[in-house]
Order: sequence, then structure tokens, then C-alpha cells
Amino acid sequence: LWALEPEKPLVRLVKRNVQTPFAVELEVLDGHEPDAEHILGRAVHERHFLRPGVRREPVRAGRVRATLFLPPGPGPFPGIIDIFGFGGGLLEYRASLLAGHGFATLALAYYNFEDLSKEIDSIHLEYFEEALCYMLQHSKVKGPGIGLLGISLGADICLAMASYLKNISATVSINGSGFSGNRPIQYKQTDIPPLNHDFRRLKVAFSGLLDIVDIRNDVIGRHENPSMIPIEKAQGPILFIVGQDDHNWRSELYAQIASERLQARGKEKPQILSYPGTGHNIEPPYFPLCPASVHKLLNKPIIWGGEPRAHARAQEDSWKQILTFFCKHLGGTQNIASSKL
Repeated sequence: LWALEPEKPLVRLVKRNVQTPFAVELEVLDGHEPDAEHILGRAVHERHFLRPGVRREPVRAGRVRATLFLPPGPGPFPGIIDIFGFGGGLLEYRASLLAGHGFATLALAYYNFEDLSKEIDSIHLEYFEEALCYMLQHSKVKGPGIGLLGISLGADICLAMASYLKNISATVSINGSGFSGNRPIQYKQTDIPPLNHDFRRLKVAFSGLLDIVDIRNDVIGRHENPSMIPIEKAQGPILFIVGQDDHNWRSELYAQIASERLQARGKEKPQILSYPGTGHNIEPPYFPLCPASVHKLLNKPIIWGGEPRAHARAQEDSWKQILTFFCKHLGGTQNIASSKL
């Protein structure tokens, strides 16, 4: 499944409705297309996202727009908030899979969903604090701390939450930057200015697709840059997962800068998992690589990076590492043997 390619280019395969399985039809042909004469055999492989007994509960609490997935059993369960990137909306597939491993997981939307803002001008942490309070007060969620999991912009939001909000026990950043990028991050009287970008550094690849890896403004001062999130304030440990071939931004460099900042301020060196041949969109295992698609900010097709086989291996290993990390720091009971996912 990890080697699937879209019939229509520049399309990313995601699961919008986790209540139904992915159905993959497999055919064995007599010969090779287009000259295959007839089908020798056919089967349908179903990939389910809800383990038996996992409960899906839509959440509309105050301003919070989300979906909570609860594992089988009476609970309470260790809690995780799951946040995706710049595309917005509400994506549930990662949270549903985590619930199958014993974590009460909140898939959180923050813009471009229902009555939330259609665009994102700035990131107000008060909204995410509401979601955190919802989880901490839920009878099925075991405290005293919550885990955070985010990718891309979602990872940076998680790092900001861990830095400014209380009761966060562990944070996983998947190809985050640790900086306030194109939008300011605000919490009460604090305002982290955006790093911003310069489109003159935009490159056109041999394929004709845009390469935006260098458009962000230079990180002058590295870990002392005023646009960097003060991650040294985080209470719990941080796990950085980075793709060495990330073309959205230089995730490996950003993880190194984050490590410099933590150590310069007397904190322990963080755990960094750095995967060669791996692009920006690191998904749960067996999702096919999306090497390029339309970027919401630019509204043009860009390169995300990654080589299919290496990217697939990174997704499989990083998923196991994420489960192990959360089990260790949130007090979960790891159960990988019963399910590959």
C-alpha cells in the first residue's frame, strides 16, 4: 500500500471518514496491461481505522470543534491532543488509530471547519487552552497531564502549547520548525513575531514544480531569534521527528536549533529521530508518499520531498516510536502486537 501512486497527479491520499474502511481492490491479470487478456483472481483488502470498541464522539464545547476517540473499556485513559497542519479542517485518521492503542485522543480543528474562521491570521493559544481544559476535565481522560502530537504548523502549535500552558506531559513534533512562521503566535500579553518569508528564494525544480524549502527568512541568531518558540519552558519531554528530505522547510536544521536552545538553557538534549530519504508529510504506516501537491498558502503545486521506500520505512518506525514515547510519559499500556497500526 505504501507504494500506491495517484492516477491524478498532485493528490494526497487521506482518510476523511474513519467510520468506513479503505477498500483496496487487488487483481491478478493474465499478462500485463494493456494487453492482459483476463483476470485470474480478485480480492478486496479493507483497512479499518476504528478498532472494535473504539468510540467516536463529536465535540462542540464552547469554541472547541473536535472529535474525541475513546479506547474500549471503562477508562480513564491517557489523553492526547492531535493537531494537523496548514490545510485546516478536521482530520481524524491519526487520532482514531491512537485510540486503538489505548489513548483517549482529541482530533482538534482550529480553522476552516464549520463555524471556525475560514482563514488563519494569527494563532491564539487561548483556543487550544480551551481544548486542553476540555480533556483535563473529561471523566474518561486520566490526568494529571496531556500529550500533544502535531505535524508541520500543528507541530509548532503543540510546541507553543507546551511552552505556555500547564499540564502537558509529553509533546511530539513531526517536521515542525519551532518558530512562529508566517503567522504570529499570541497568548495573553505575549506575542511571538512571525519569521516570514521571501518569495525571491523560490526555486523551480526540474519537474517544473515549486521548491519552497529556502523561502523562509534566515534564522539569524539561531536559537536566540525572537521568532523562536520558548520551548525551554515546556514541562514535559519533547520528541522531534524529522525528514531529512523535507522540502517544506529544513526540519532537521530546526530540530538542531531547538536542541541548541534547550541545552543552552540548562535542559536535557531532546530526542531527535532523523530519517534519510523522508519528506514532509510523515503519516501513520502504509499511507503512500505524497511527493507533491497544491500548497494552501501559495495555491500552487510544491514539492514535499521523500523517496517512497525510505519514507515508508520512516513512517513505520516513527509510529512505533510515537506509541512508545507516549506510553512512557503518559502511563499508557502499549499494545502493538495485536495490530500493525
